[in-house]
Amino acid sequence: MKRIKLAMWIYVVTMAAMWGLFPAQAEQAQPSAAGARDLFVTVGKSLVVESPVVIQRVSVAEPAVAEAVVVNPKEVVVNGKAAGETSLIIWQQGGNRLLFDLHVRANTSRLEAVRAQLKQELAGQEVSLTLEGDDVFLRGTAKDLVSAERAVAIAATLGKPVNLLHVKVPPADQQVLLKVRFANVDRAASTDLGANFLSTGALNTPGSITTQQFGPPRVESMGASGGSSTQFSLTDALNVFLFRPDLNLAATIRALQSKRLLEILAEPNLLAINGKEASFLAGGEFPVPIVQAGVGGAGAISIQWREFGVRLNFVPVVTPRGTIRLQVMPEVSSLDFANALVISGFTVPAISTRRVETEIELETGQSFAIAGLLDNRVIDSLSKIPGIGDIPLLGKLFQSRSRVKNSTELLVVVTPEIVRPVPEGQPVPAVKMPAEFLSGTPASPPRTPGMEVTGPVPVRPTQQTVPVEQLQPKPEQGRGAAGSGVQYIPVMPMPVQQTPAPSAPPGGAKPAPQP
Repeated sequence: MKRIKLAMWIYVVTMAAMWGLFPAQAEQAQPSAAGARDLFVTVGKSLVVESPVVIQRVSVAEPAVAEAVVVNPKEVVVNGKAAGETSLIIWQQGGNRLLFDLHVRANTSRLEAVRAQLKQELAGQEVSLTLEGDDVFLRGTAKDLVSAERAVAIAATLGKPVNLLHVKVPPADQQVLLKVRFANVDRAASTDLGANFLSTGALNTPGSITTQQFGPPRVESMGASGGSSTQFSLTDALNVFLFRPDLNLAATIRALQSKRLLEILAEPNLLAINGKEASFLAGGEFPVPIVQAGVGGAGAISIQWREFGVRLNFVPVVTPRGTIRLQVMPEVSSLDFANALVISGFTVPAISTRRVETEIELETGQSFAIAGLLDNRVIDSLSKIPGIGDIPLLGKLFQSRSRVKNSTELLVVVTPEIVRPVPEGQPVPAVKMPAEFLSGTPASPPRTPGMEVTGPVPVRPTQQTVPVEQLQPKPEQGRGAAGSGVQYIPVMPMPVQQTPAPSAPPGGAKPAPQP
């Protein structure tokens, strides 16, 4: 009986020597059906495998997942490098082999730290994070697009984020109404005083005395049989024209006083969504001829349209503080025919422009004067004849004076307000007409039938959440020429037809004239 027990004990020891494995850590090897044992190790940690027999060689199928280092003839250290699975083979002295299925598990300490940060930053939101290899998957529902972008930024610390989040349907964007008042007053006063003297033969001396500031008369001597005569022509009769035929003396006097008053008052109200640009123009366009090179030296004329009037461009942004930040550019322009240019018979007026571009921040209902301009100008022109024009009292007759005074006042006041649409069924603003246009006309404009005819319309969102990519702004497409505010009407140049010279008929006869 003792011999049988001894033999069994020797058999067990022998089998343990052949298959012995005594891991030094708590993670134990488990036999599998394929003959290989399972080893479990965590990324960033190590596992010691002991063998009772001298180890001759060690092999790891996937070095990127784990590495095996022989520290002494009977011990192997397995280091986990990346999450995954691989095979570990150990060759023992005597020809025996040990097979292991090595499972490298991910280190959840960093993952849990990121999850804690995600839970802290997105408190109360159902956002989950899972790590699969090098990819981080985000799932759940965020309350807005900003929270979704913050979750992606946090998950990117673990690897490449895959955004599978949904975002709750946001409320309607805020709308900003901008009230702008343009007040422009332009005053001008001018005074002209001057005289021109003319002699048609007084003291047998025809001639004229003028300062050349105002158009002087022109004296012409005409010879005739038996004598001579003197005539004169007036280019500008000014205000007063005096002529004494018996004395052969004439005088033209200019004494003018003129005043001008120009008032422009515009109060445009412009509505825009938060963060979107809006523009307004009350004025018109005038054509500018453009000469283009043509065939044979003949050019074609194309028309380029220029805008003028009262213009307003602005971009409202509602800040987290509840204020409204405005990027506003008001402009007042008008046609200036005093500085016009004549090209090929076309009169092209200049444009007098006053423009302001600034950025301000106001609370709803507050007002700001962003432009206040006072422009006072005096232009005084004095012309006189040297010597005689300096004589006291008498010299005033030989002087000409022109004085122009201009006074311009410009004021631009802006008032932003956060508004909402007029509720359904409430009266809408309308213009009060001073008189009835035509009797019998419809009181209301044609419109699409209401829901009592067309049926209910799904005006409410059909779903409470949408994918993030549906709310992210799309890249802007290239703007064409229409966004430049300038219209072009090209005119194709007409080819110049050269008329061939008529050939001489036989016999030296002259060619017939062309019609």
